Amino acid sequence: MTTITSATDATPESVDIRPGVSVLSLFRHLNYRPWYALAEFVDNALQSYLTNRAVLESVEGSGFKLVVRVEYEATDVGQLIVRDNAAGISSVDYHRAFKTAQPPPNRNGLSQFGVGMKSAASWFAERWSVRTSALGEEVERQITLDVDDIVRNQTDHVAPRVTPAHAKDHFTEVVLKGLHSPLHQNTQRKIKEHLASIYRAFIRDGLLELHFNRGLLVYKEPKVLHAAHFKEPDAEKKVWRKEVEFDFGLGQRVRGFAALRATASTKEAGFALFRRGRLIQGSADDGYRPEEIFKRSNSYTYQRLFGELHVEGIDVSHTKDGFKWGEDEETFLQFLKDELNGSPLPLIDQAEGFRVRPTVAELRAGAETVLNSTARVVEQEVPPVLGLQLATTPDNPPPPPDLAPSATLSTRVIDVELNDQRWRIVLELTSDPAIGDWLSIADQASFVDLPGGTKLRRVAARLSLTHPFMTRFAGNDPERIEPLLRVAAGLMLAEAAARETGNLAGLVRFNLNEMLRDALSKP
Repeated sequence: MTTITSATDATPESVDIRPGVSVLSLFRHLNYRPWYALAEFVDNALQSYLTNRAVLESVEGSGFKLVVRVEYEATDVGQLIVRDNAAGISSVDYHRAFKTAQPPPNRNGLSQFGVGMKSAASWFAERWSVRTSALGEEVERQITLDVDDIVRNQTDHVAPRVTPAHAKDHFTEVVLKGLHSPLHQNTQRKIKEHLASIYRAFIRDGLLELHFNRGLLVYKEPKVLHAAHFKEPDAEKKVWRKEVEFDFGLGQRVRGFAALRATASTKEAGFALFRRGRLIQGSADDGYRPEEIFKRSNSYTYQRLFGELHVEGIDVSHTKDGFKWGEDEETFLQFLKDELNGSPLPLIDQAEGFRVRPTVAELRAGAETVLNSTARVVEQEVPPVLGLQLATTPDNPPPPPDLAPSATLSTRVIDVELNDQRWRIVLELTSDPAIGDWLSIADQASFVDLPGGTKLRRVAARLSLTHPFMTRFAGNDPERIEPLLRVAAGLMLAEAAARETGNLAGLVRFNLNEMLRDALSKP
């Protein structure tokens, strides 16, 4: 059994396991993202405000609001400043606030592990300082830490500079100098988006005013789909939003809402997962979208389903950018999926089945993208293939009565009646690499005799899933394979119909197969 001793009763055999100051130099290697690192300072301000709200309002009035300002200066070394008007760091908490891994007495708030400010500041910068005045105390304290100097000299005590202040003063200012990495324009944009998303609940409730470089951060609420059920388009329209609440274990609970976006978005859909009012996972364009519910990125659910879920009873990472689910996530997702698709608002079914006609602007944007890509391939890859086809006159034998044997993955047989003629249409999917054509067709010109003297025309189409064109654009995704299979089926039937009139229908398919293999499958 291990015996734990304190510093006062240490023996020659005891081992000092306290974290040394060298741990500060390790913080810069944490897997932080800038917005989650900045969130550590906002968390401290929010917790100070929430803990001392009554006292702050007694001094400042009932309309008092927490204001946090983040300012970035792109100087030679880079500088970040975070200021707040919360209650400040009191003398009771001051020593603990700067001691690594010293958690607060109350761990039920936003500050839990006792490393947030130290780890985030050291991750951002070589030197950082904290200036603060606590409400009700007539002093202002400023402490400055140079991480390289502290580690090099193994400094374990740093004295703050103490100056007089008014008892009604209350603020904290954190200055980070000598940033390890500059904040480029794109990073600053993402910081604003993510911070607004992380603190949306407090902003929405009017408790927090958050600024970045003198710009007020606002969370833009997505518009919810207002439409009839896709199976009953003429029925009354519904607002596709529902409340969600369930228990999925001992002390593990979820409450919030789920909804469908009025405008589909591969970037902005997905769930936001909260703990204690603060978003932990799924901020801005990084929504929580587990495949068990959202499927692949090209699914309609992936583009429309969103919501806010407040999770209780699951621990979070020390950087507060994710939940530590363990084996509980599978149970959580099963409960969530049942809630989402339950009557009378089956969100997943509606997301997959509902279609909206895109706007002209959306069509134009998509058209420009695909036209540019396809035009480039046609310009570079098609001429040699098409030139060879035009220079030769391939034989145009009729299709065989049956498809050659192959490793067939799946087959479907459909019997239909067309113009008083019975047709049997066979569709096959193959993974046989020996099948070189994208599309193979068989057409049994001599009718098949059925019982009762009925005549049957049989045509078959086989689509190769290992063809370069399929590998490039479909892979093993059923939602990408299906439209290409439908095109193949349509081409087969169009060719059979053309053959009825005596046209050289097979020559079109021959050229198409060559074009897809040698030109249009190229990236």
